Amino acid sequence: MKRVAVVVLEGAKPLDVGIPAQVFTNRASMPYTVDVCGVRPGLITGGDGLSYHVERGLEALDTADLIFVPGYRSPDQDTPAAALLSALAAAHERGAILAAISTGAFALAATGLLNGRRATTHWHYSRRLAERYPEVQVDERVLFVDEGSILTSAGAASGIDLCLHLLRRESGMAVANHAARRLVAAPYRSGGQAQYVPHSVPESLGERFALTREWALRHIGEPLTIAMLADHARVSERTFSRRFLDETGYTPMQWVMRARVDRARELLEETDLGVDEISATVGLGSATNLRRHFRQVLGTAPTAYRRMFSQGE
Repeated sequence: MKRVAVVVLEGAKPLDVGIPAQVFTNRASMPYTVDVCGVRPGLITGGDGLSYHVERGLEALDTADLIFVPGYRSPDQDTPAAALLSALAAAHERGAILAAISTGAFALAATGLLNGRRATTHWHYSRRLAERYPEVQVDERVLFVDEGSILTSAGAASGIDLCLHLLRRESGMAVANHAARRLVAAPYRSGGQAQYVPHSVPESLGERFALTREWALRHIGEPLTIAMLADHARVSERTFSRRFLDETGYTPMQWVMRARVDRARELLEETDLGVDEISATVGLGSATNLRRHFRQVLGTAPTAYRRMFSQGE
């Protein structure tokens, strides 16, 4: 069991607190325990008319494997308590993973741990984060940034993307997809990598393309072309390719390839199918193609991945 700590700060935003607490939930099907804590035990005034009563203080961070800092109000004006910054730095030093949702990135930046690293935050605060912490490489285009031991995400909804990405990274596709089904959330929106937030996406096209992506996932083992996807979306191939890239950060065929790799990961974890059979099932044709794309996306071979994440290991 891995320990997760969610640190609630003054002015904490309800969704930002609730998302990691619910994704990494205390239940038999999940290999995690969750502690919601504060700088000190007691009542914490949150945002949007809610308050939180926490039973634990910063001592919860001493044994946590994964620490979330949810977003909070006025991050560009309020400096987190020195005790919190010290506790975060100490946890990182001993190997804990730190993750911020939305404006929680300001707290991580205040520790100095984001200096020289890429990071993101809610688009409304991205310029202020860059101005206040000029050594942080702020990227407002992405939904989340994975810097290994430190991760940051944009607004509240992107916290789900970040949490599911962490589940995939730390516990494998099966656990992540189980959590996604429980939350009635898409298991990924762009193959598990950082995703570009569109600057301007018409609602009708965005919704239409979401349905097309869902359709593609249901037919991932079949031949898929840009023409077929554009036809399903009822737009021209040129318009589809351009808008799809705006919405996901990937060309249509890059996205399809990554979706196929993710489906292959599930089959490697949950079945005894051979690599050739999995390749055919997910639409990659041959084991050679699967190995090539698998290494390109994940930096490892299918057989090595199976040894690491297959059930029963």
